[in-house]
Amino acid sequence: MSRLRAAPHIAAALLTLALCTMPALAQPRSAVSAPQPSMAGRSPVYAPNAVAATSQPLATSAAMRVLDRGGNAIDAAVTAAAVLSVVEPMMTGIGGDMFAIVWLAKEHRLVALNASGRAGSLMTREELLKRGRTSTIPRGIEAVTVPGALAGWQALLATYGTMTLAQAVEPAIGYAERGFVVTPVIAEDWAGQAALLRRDVGARATFLRDSQPPRAGDWFVNADYARTLRQIAAEGPAALYGGALGRRIADRVKELGGFITLEDLKQNTPTWVTPISVNFKGYRVWEMPPNNQGIATLEMLRILEPYDLVAMRQNSSAYLHLLIEAKKLAYADLARYVGDAEHLTLTPKQMLSDAFIDERRSHIDLKHAASVVEPGPERTGGETIYLTVADKDGNMVSFINSNFDEFGSGIVVPGTGFVLHDRGSGFTVTAGLPNTVAPGKRPFHTLIPGFVTKPGARAAADGSGDEPYMSFGLMGGSMQAQGHAQFLINHLVFGMNVQQAMDAGRFRHNTGTRVIVEPVIADSVQAALRALGHDVTTARATQFGGSQAIIKLARGYVAGSDPRKDGHAAGN
Repeated sequence: MSRLRAAPHIAAALLTLALCTMPALAQPRSAVSAPQPSMAGRSPVYAPNAVAATSQPLATSAAMRVLDRGGNAIDAAVTAAAVLSVVEPMMTGIGGDMFAIVWLAKEHRLVALNASGRAGSLMTREELLKRGRTSTIPRGIEAVTVPGALAGWQALLATYGTMTLAQAVEPAIGYAERGFVVTPVIAEDWAGQAALLRRDVGARATFLRDSQPPRAGDWFVNADYARTLRQIAAEGPAALYGGALGRRIADRVKELGGFITLEDLKQNTPTWVTPISVNFKGYRVWEMPPNNQGIATLEMLRILEPYDLVAMRQNSSAYLHLLIEAKKLAYADLARYVGDAEHLTLTPKQMLSDAFIDERRSHIDLKHAASVVEPGPERTGGETIYLTVADKDGNMVSFINSNFDEFGSGIVVPGTGFVLHDRGSGFTVTAGLPNTVAPGKRPFHTLIPGFVTKPGARAAADGSGDEPYMSFGLMGGSMQAQGHAQFLINHLVFGMNVQQAMDAGRFRHNTGTRVIVEPVIADSVQAALRALGHDVTTARATQFGGSQAIIKLARGYVAGSDPRKDGHAAGN
């Protein structure tokens, strides 16, 4: 879930050198439509050697220092994530989960890591029903699942990095111990959760001063978190997963009526997985497999593939209507078929098959908005940070880390300095679904790092042998998959450069016919959508996700970062 910031809106610029200088295969081949209104313009960032794009300048700077000193993209990504856990504590931290897709230049392949934790051994459907939870699990102690992020950081560094975890968290320790200046964007997010933080003694002591959140320009120190990170630097992840820190967490969770035990923490292990993909407009788009919602992006792209989107014009009423209807279909399938990979009733291959996609596409009415959408037939054989880093050797990391809701569960074990996430809210209590809550299950996850490859000399039908093209992502809970699709179409179909593609105005479909759009979407377009049956309202950029992306050029990189956040891209 995400609440991100708006910037003034102006018309998008014409295509820039970012696209003009790309080799033929690196440049979107579709015709370019007239530029559409977008967020305030900023130039893409070009870098000959290495580049980092994160949601906060301090994190980007930390990543760049790692790259300047000879570290690789994996080292820099984990370092940036650790800094973000200090300066954007409502969004991310070691109390949450993470996912990553990594292009390994030396091995010429993609790998993916699922570092989402599991439900505690005491988290049963029966116990939740006994407590009156008949459909969803409320934010709070009951929604706390095992935090997987720290184990994910360690797995990335130990397998493909050149630095130790202790080295990677050192910049974060510095900011936690000595302090940092709170930005207006972060201050507004913080203030929005003040009531939640006041309800928990640990959260109140950690994140409020005299019961008030910091304001823009205030200096903030988190000495408890600095001590926690120093403990982790000295003892490794075992401090959390079975050590003294883990025991403090398990004891507090038990005291408050939660479901995870010390043994659950000890048993946590991230999983290396194979990313899933589809071809789209001559490129191959890669996402994480379930328990992750990335498959919804791929389903949307497959549904939309036959339509002449250029002729419709970007962000016209016909175009937005089509994308909204495709989103409804894909998300209905998420609710029915996506959950823990060990409990699926339809595989990703089945959900992306021609037969399944054709059936889904057949339900789109180009003249009327659907109010209720059912999942496809089972017959086919919040809060978050996203960052991306690329290094001089060609390694590229697409990385996402989250507390789910802002400040997660709202619970801080006193003295630890970080919030426990509420990812268990992603489960359903409804019986018989892949995502029905059960002990040891991974919940449905909104976190989706993305990647795009292009055909190369060694390319095969399954995407193996492709060349790296772009690492990208867009934070924002249920906005993520629909935001991925909008960003990709802006770039790959309409030919916008990487910055224009993320600056362009967005929609976000919620439920039923309810759609919110950014104010930059023309009043006439909004009126036309209402005539088609959509319940359209406008909202600030807080609802539309913040994105980052890096494109690999023939030599060097070009990157973009979203103005809806404190987004910052830099290179060397």
